[in-house]
Amino acid sequence: MMQSNYSPEGLRESATFGRDVIHEIQRAAQTGIYDIRGWGAKRRVPHFDDLVFLGASMSRYPLEGYRERCDTDVVLGTRYAKNPIHLDIPITIAGMSFGSLSAQAKEALGRGASEVGTSTTTGDGGMTPEEREQSRILVYQLLPSRYGMNPDDLRKADAIEVVLGQGAKPGGGGMLLGQKISDRVAQMRTLPKDIDQRSACRHPDWTGPDDLAIKIVELREITDWQVPIYVKIGATRTYYDTLLAVKAGADVVVLDGMQGGTGATQEVFIEHVGIPTLPAVRQAVEALDELDMHRKVQLVVSGGIRSGADVAKALAMGADACSIGTAALIALGDNSPHLDPEYRKIGTAAGFYDDLQDGQDPAGISTQTDTLAQRLDPVVGGRQLANYLRVMTMECQTIARACGKSHVHNLEPEDLAALTIEAAAMAKIPLAGTDWIPGNTPTNKGACCD
Repeated sequence: MMQSNYSPEGLRESATFGRDVIHEIQRAAQTGIYDIRGWGAKRRVPHFDDLVFLGASMSRYPLEGYRERCDTDVVLGTRYAKNPIHLDIPITIAGMSFGSLSAQAKEALGRGASEVGTSTTTGDGGMTPEEREQSRILVYQLLPSRYGMNPDDLRKADAIEVVLGQGAKPGGGGMLLGQKISDRVAQMRTLPKDIDQRSACRHPDWTGPDDLAIKIVELREITDWQVPIYVKIGATRTYYDTLLAVKAGADVVVLDGMQGGTGATQEVFIEHVGIPTLPAVRQAVEALDELDMHRKVQLVVSGGIRSGADVAKALAMGADACSIGTAALIALGDNSPHLDPEYRKIGTAAGFYDDLQDGQDPAGISTQTDTLAQRLDPVVGGRQLANYLRVMTMECQTIARACGKSHVHNLEPEDLAALTIEAAAMAKIPLAGTDWIPGNTPTNKGACCD
């Protein structure tokens, strides 16, 4: 029997019609439906890995890690809110819905975030009591679907995030397959049980930035101007969307790049709509600078954040904080290698995240099946997440100290160099060893000593 990876001598695979493309055409022809999945873009795009830091030596003076402080705190929502959010670390937990995730997973996220002094976010589908109880700081998402929308829960939140777009699917809504709509999910979302649901892609009560400004004032009045109002955008026309979010009255802009994950949507969305996080951060900072609102309106960046190095690079480019989603689920125990045999039974494997939208996650995280969800101990999962967040924070501090910074927010673009022409052009960071930024006129200044 011929092995699937066998390539007869002399045959060339098409770069345009590779075997993966041929397989997808055949699948579409046989089924008549488009492919959906969770997670984020799998294609290689310029990312924070394409940037490096210029550590201190002679021209800059490093800090000693064992005796010199490097602070990590951040305040979000200083523009209008009476009670801005005070975080101990510049890393938050992104919005992930109850429905997409189990109640145990939502509780674990709250526990982990609270242990290290940061916030978590509700996501589509509303606020669960377990999540509110275990989250010291909880951000309530207001989404186009209005699934689970409850004014009483909104008033219980420490901040409100108006979601206009998501990095994995800007311009489109997500999906929740019927097998994940349990009795509790159906009740919270006012949906029929066991029926596939598609989230709306735009809000029903406004059509543009002028209407959004009215809605933000309405939310402030509902909450007595106490809590910050975030506006979340998917990375597409980022410069203009950031301008409009600020002009509509946002306290915080949350920017989600195309490497961000999703519970489920069309794969064509995930791979072909939106722009990478790297250029989006630069565009958002340029918009804030244009309005003289950089650091006055805070910028939270998400979409493919995995390590303290990613966080440090985003902060150096001008972000105030970063948010993690997929990485947080992995920290809870998702895609663990010891579960690989069970992942293979549902048509995937540990590390791939394919088919988890079906609600059969053996880790008990992205499921509504009670027997699976009970596998996740929220206390253990929360502890693991807290450990991961601590490591990310220490990594960020290590880099900041190496650059001579006593606070992670003192990192700046001058501390960075790009390793590829694409990253240099997108981030507007000089190519390593040069002072050249593609598209910019070169100068005679030394790249290492600017």
